Amino acid sequence: MSYPHDSTLPRPLGDDLILRRSTAADADRLGAFNEWIHTADDDPEDILPNERLSAWTRDLLRGDHPTFGVDDFTIVEDTRTGKIVSALNLIHQTWTYDGIPFPVGRPELVGTDPEYRHRGLIRKQFEVIHEWSRTRGDMVQAITGIPYYYRLFGYEMAMTLGGSRKGFAPQNVPALKEDETEPYLIRPANPDDLPWIARTAEQNWQRQPVAPLRDAAQWRYELDGKNAFDINRVILYMITTLSGEPAGFLACPPYPWGTAQFGTTYELAEGISWHAVTPTVLRFLWKIGQENGATVNRHCDGIGLALGESHPAYGVTADRLPVVREPYAWYIRVADLPAFLMHIRPALEARLAKSALCGFSGSIKLTYYQKQGQEWTFENGKLTGIKAIDLIWSKADCAFPGLTILQLVFGYRSLKELRYAHADCWAGERSSQLLNALFPRCPSDVWAIS
Repeated sequence: MSYPHDSTLPRPLGDDLILRRSTAADADRLGAFNEWIHTADDDPEDILPNERLSAWTRDLLRGDHPTFGVDDFTIVEDTRTGKIVSALNLIHQTWTYDGIPFPVGRPELVGTDPEYRHRGLIRKQFEVIHEWSRTRGDMVQAITGIPYYYRLFGYEMAMTLGGSRKGFAPQNVPALKEDETEPYLIRPANPDDLPWIARTAEQNWQRQPVAPLRDAAQWRYELDGKNAFDINRVILYMITTLSGEPAGFLACPPYPWGTAQFGTTYELAEGISWHAVTPTVLRFLWKIGQENGATVNRHCDGIGLALGESHPAYGVTADRLPVVREPYAWYIRVADLPAFLMHIRPALEARLAKSALCGFSGSIKLTYYQKQGQEWTFENGKLTGIKAIDLIWSKADCAFPGLTILQLVFGYRSLKELRYAHADCWAGERSSQLLNALFPRCPSDVWAIS
């Protein structure tokens, strides 16, 4: 993956610091930097977190990542010592909104040496990658990270991230009866399985508003392209009938999280029963948890499914996986919200057509408590335009403080929930009905490219 040259870099920052793009030759030094700078943020129970972060960095700079170039890190270097003192990156990918593809830039591995903090180094790098993202056509930027921090750079926590169900073993593992054999088989996936996995994933992920869109190269990289210690590596498994027919697929990290072995992606073919297959999956998680735990010298006494806030498998495992971990959130940035909304308008119009406001004609005026607001215009159920207007907040039809509207757009919160949490978020009766039709609350669990 390569993009046009950035003529603004390298750039001197003063105090003998220089901001530049990465090269393949930075792999070991940048890996060592990420080992050190990010360890404190990792799970303290994790095994070898340093090596996993270093492995991820080296994978990104190896040159064979399907969406990332070896120069897609920004690096701040102290020219007196040659020391890397700050870095981050941008990983390109495509997501969909109710099936409509849109390009996304994912910043990651953001960190600064403590001795060089409070100099605006991260802000300078975000300015650079936001420009990269813009020139590449990305409509959205999305990042996972520590609470609050990325709000400083124009992001809002606006989409569900994570969420899981866990049980304890062996008591929560469904046992086979004495005369019973396993009704389904689970084996490691191979390259020939990937087209089926891709189709099944795409079909199942339609149940959520936002989903990743992966091409063949990205699925192949997920299967066998990552270093064994890469923190994002999972093992892909096929679930088959006893005769070998595909029934589903499963993805699992190759080590327990804490003391439980989780599945992080689990999908079945259309017409296959979650109730029938899931006990096999839980028994399989217990089996590989024992194997993976022994490999990293860790006791494994639990099983779990980390499938987001909601998933069909949760409905058949409530008694088996009683420990609920609520989701965190993705940070989302949309530099041009009107352009994004017009891009996804077929999805919005389809939602409107299924609502009580089908065929709606009219407009609503939104304020974000700045001098300018927006006017959204509809004709016969079609979104015909969004324009900036001069608007005093008291003359608006609805109000969203800051970037809170992104929570509505990406299904993270309903309008009612936003109004409960923010006293200065409000909407009149007609605009409430319209916004509820356009943006129902619906969580997404996006398996991002890493």
